[in-house]
Amino acid sequence: MLSTEILLKAYRQMMTAKAMAEIYDANRQICKYVHSTSRGHEAIQLATGFLLKPCDFVSPYYRDESMMLGMGYRPYELMLQLLAKGGDPFTGGRAYYNHPNIRRDGFPGIIHQSSATGMQVIPTTGVAQGIQYREIQKLSDYALPPVVICSLGDGSVTEGEVSEAFQFAALKRLPIIYLVQDNDWGISVSSDEARTMDAYEFAAGFKGIERVRVNGSDFVDSFNTMEYTIDWVREHRRPILVHAKVPLLGHHTSGVRKEWYRTPEDLAKHALDDPGPKLRKLLLKQKGIDEAMLDNIEEEQKVFAQSEFDEAVASPEPDPATVSDHVFVPTPVTAEKGDRSPAGREKVVMVDAALHAVEEILQDHPEALFYGQDVGKRLGGVFREAATLADKFGDNRVFNMAIQEAYIVGSTAGMNAVGLKPIVEVQFADYIYPGLNQLVTEISKSCYLSCGKFPVSMILRVPIGAYGGGGPYHSGSVESTLATIKGIKIAYPSNAADIKGLIKAAYYDGNPVVMLEHKGLYWSKVPGTEEAKTIEPDRDYILPFGKGAVVLEATQDAVDNGNSICIITYGMGVYWAKNAAKQYPGSVEIIDLRTIYPLDEELIYKTVKKHGKCIVLTEEQLRNSFCEALAGRIAQNCFKQLDAPVQTIGALDLPAVPMNMGLEAAMLPNADKVAVRIGELLNW
Repeated sequence: MLSTEILLKAYRQMMTAKAMAEIYDANRQICKYVHSTSRGHEAIQLATGFLLKPCDFVSPYYRDESMMLGMGYRPYELMLQLLAKGGDPFTGGRAYYNHPNIRRDGFPGIIHQSSATGMQVIPTTGVAQGIQYREIQKLSDYALPPVVICSLGDGSVTEGEVSEAFQFAALKRLPIIYLVQDNDWGISVSSDEARTMDAYEFAAGFKGIERVRVNGSDFVDSFNTMEYTIDWVREHRRPILVHAKVPLLGHHTSGVRKEWYRTPEDLAKHALDDPGPKLRKLLLKQKGIDEAMLDNIEEEQKVFAQSEFDEAVASPEPDPATVSDHVFVPTPVTAEKGDRSPAGREKVVMVDAALHAVEEILQDHPEALFYGQDVGKRLGGVFREAATLADKFGDNRVFNMAIQEAYIVGSTAGMNAVGLKPIVEVQFADYIYPGLNQLVTEISKSCYLSCGKFPVSMILRVPIGAYGGGGPYHSGSVESTLATIKGIKIAYPSNAADIKGLIKAAYYDGNPVVMLEHKGLYWSKVPGTEEAKTIEPDRDYILPFGKGAVVLEATQDAVDNGNSICIITYGMGVYWAKNAAKQYPGSVEIIDLRTIYPLDEELIYKTVKKHGKCIVLTEEQLRNSFCEALAGRIAQNCFKQLDAPVQTIGALDLPAVPMNMGLEAAMLPNADKVAVRIGELLNW
């Protein structure tokens, strides 16, 4: 039997949560930002919060305010986020109520939490993956083995990304608890409308995940079950799912009110399981506790919650000047350094330079690891871009993943939170789309919405581009899609030296980086791309992001005579431009962007103003592309110096790259097509 002290503590905090919900509802004009409360879920949440240790990690979902109270957070702190105040300790007024993230001594860690239903499950599983990795690699000697808890609603279990996380946790036997709070509602969708089974039944399909049911409205059952579960995972280091049945007593959110879609009968049924009266009834059986005492506690918590609310209301708003803070953490890589072309070395192909960069990182940094589809020991990547790495560093540091692009991308956030720096790979750019949800929802926003507490330092390698009949699902370009995502950096190197220097820079950058690597340049097998081979730089060579390169310079005579143009490009476009320029000796200057974001706009505008005529060249389809957006910025910033409209060259606006090589060639730019446009522009 639990002690009276614990029961009274739980009752007091249940009354706090109840008072908070009532205050929010009575002050709807003040509590104007959308929010949910924990009403009905208090017992399981408080039990969980009480039992967590500072070494643990937890991802509460948006209804878990009582879990936060149970961990020791003041209502005032939660209310600062409710009211989007500047003192909000989690997001500085940038995110919704009970979307916490925290690194605080004496408290469990909480990574960035988003509103996207179920999306926290992959990053949180990544935390457990990282803890296991640190244990296996002996990077940490935990006095108390950490446990990870991922909290979610039952409706979110139908998300495909939840299944990816369950599958990986079961496969790798990760120390994680999936706490599923089932209140039978997903906004207005009832459980019988949305699914054929509950989370407990669903988890039976994942061999290796243990399961337990609990009455989540009963504090004693909740405490005993969570205590057993947490202790079990601490000892056995395996995953378990806890299915907690709870009532929903509040609104879905303040903007979607319960009376709009729930019947009086349904509301009355849920009210029967209110955890507060249940616990009160139990307490009245304890020696020395009577109605007056419990009434007094309830009244005290009303007064306490109101005083916390009043203090939060009076606190200052965020300073608008801070709105752009924390998009990225400052990078230590600000200048090119190291030997780019050491004497006495042979030229190497791009794929080998990239391979060597990753190998050197793994040699120098035990916190680094590399995973993705087919990068493990048997194959070493479909382009041999990871060849021999698993042999050299072991299957725990370089390993294969299932076909789970979302997990590959999203897990990096959790890995990073425990001090690891993953390098991951999506096999082809065409298959990055399942990972975009995690890249957009979790990775890109983590630094900004955590006010810099949880930046995600990772490298996502993506083979990209068309050549030689790769067909519609192995030839696509995705840089425009990626360039619309704020909070990530994007590299697109065109030669061996650049790819090595940029991979090194990406590793030390501290922010999420997507490394686009053109398959046609990997081996310089495409005619006209021999110059993609370079002397391999030394291991200390680093090339900062946002620094383009002049790879071909026009003569001063051509510039003075108005007989010059510049081409702004990247990737394969560099070689189309170089080969086309041979027909116009001295008249063409070529800028290799090297990174899509950050972009070397200073070099671009300086070069365009120098020549007055400009082509922006891309392999992508043109309409609504990064290339067209860049052309528009050039026109705005260089209008007075332009002698002709900014020209754009790209692929035809087709849904995909066709398989037949003749059709592929008809779709894509090439040196001859670029040469024709150069001639037209020079004669403008």
